Amino acid sequence: MSTTKLYTYEEVAKHNNRSDLWIIIEGKVYDITKFQDEHPGGEEVLLDEGAKDGTGAFEDVGHSDDARELLKKYYVGDVDPNSKPIKVERPVEVIPESPKGNPFRILIPFVLIAAYVYYNFIL
Repeated sequence: MSTTKLYTYEEVAKHNNRSDLWIIIEGKVYDITKFQDEHPGGEEVLLDEGAKDGTGAFEDVGHSDDARELLKKYYVGDVDPNSKPIKVERPVEVIPESPKGNPFRILIPFVLIAAYVYYNFIL
């Protein structure tokens, strides 16, 4: 006989950052840490809703049956029915900026293609 692990809202709230992120959906607790990079809506959405009950946001988006099935992979337990929701305090995380590149890195391939077409088909 297997027993389901129960977690309080306080316990879930401790898992509130990129390297350790849990979420509650429909009374079930999911460890979505490894799913952040795969989430079609981006990791920021998960960070905003993580460490608390994200049922409302999950339902508002209208996730597919496939998304609901995928949740099973990340299931870790249920919310303790005697636990009460709390305000989640999240540490401030600095999001690394994407590297600033040279804008010519995009222009150069177009110039090369244009030169190729010009010399091979116009001349």
